[in-house]
Amino acid sequence: MENENKKEGFFSKLVSGLTKTRDNIISGIDSVFNGFSNIDEEFYEELEEILIMGDLGVETTENILDELKAKVKENHIKEPKDCKELLLESIKNQMSLSEDAYDFEDKRTVILVIGVNGVGKTTTIGKLSSQFKEKGKKVILAAADTFRAAATEQLKEWANRAGVDIISGSEGADPGSIVFDAVAAAKARNADILICDTAGRLHNKKNLMDELGKLNKIINREFEGVNRETFVVLDATTGQNALMQAKEFNEVADVTGVILTKMDGTAKGGIAIAIESELEIPVKYIGVGEGINDLQRFDPETFVSALFAES
Repeated sequence: MENENKKEGFFSKLVSGLTKTRDNIISGIDSVFNGFSNIDEEFYEELEEILIMGDLGVETTENILDELKAKVKENHIKEPKDCKELLLESIKNQMSLSEDAYDFEDKRTVILVIGVNGVGKTTTIGKLSSQFKEKGKKVILAAADTFRAAATEQLKEWANRAGVDIISGSEGADPGSIVFDAVAAAKARNADILICDTAGRLHNKKNLMDELGKLNKIINREFEGVNRETFVVLDATTGQNALMQAKEFNEVADVTGVILTKMDGTAKGGIAIAIESELEIPVKYIGVGEGINDLQRFDPETFVSALFAES
């Protein structure tokens, strides 16, 4: 029952968190469905414009409309209002989450977290560690983003708040040595999850690639057989820019999941659909508020339902 209440609580939080995105996309979609008496090329063009403006991007929008057109034809639909459900289906079909997407939470796992400054990376790591701890997991944090002033201090604050251990060094210390020490600590203390905060300087991809390569080598060598995840944290308010960042990070790292922050502060929430559709990288968590529990697992079905919920 408590879980059900939690789910309902988060769904209503998601509905209100997506208000700006819903106002941006849905009112436009409704006006198209109500304003057209025929399903013709102009009808599809109007829909296309609204979806692109909602930050679903050109490629994803084309995929959605191609699928919608095929279904309209197949079902011999003539009235615009009769194909709204089919549009929702087509949007949902752009996103998928494998059944084992969250299995890592119950395995011995090392998570590398990357993301540029200002996206909420450190806060996200803090919230995740707090949630894992609540689930009874032993969590250790590695403060390996040693190039950003105050990153380690911020992470220490979160570690204290969440009641988890942290391994850190001095500012400018070698991230590899911190990850090496953190892996040793995780093994010695029998930790379930080690989360490594790493630098995310996209303007110098070569350095980033070298650094991540070095960290991966250390983890593979020192923690043989451990489950691995690499999450990129993106700020949803940046819309298509977030999609570009995801693409670029995916070129230098084997990204296994995306965490989208600040969904409640943006009209660009459609970016979640674009990321899943274009990059085929699952969105694993989304943040719709400041609180620790406002970062939640992402579920495509729930997301689209909340996006199109009557408010």
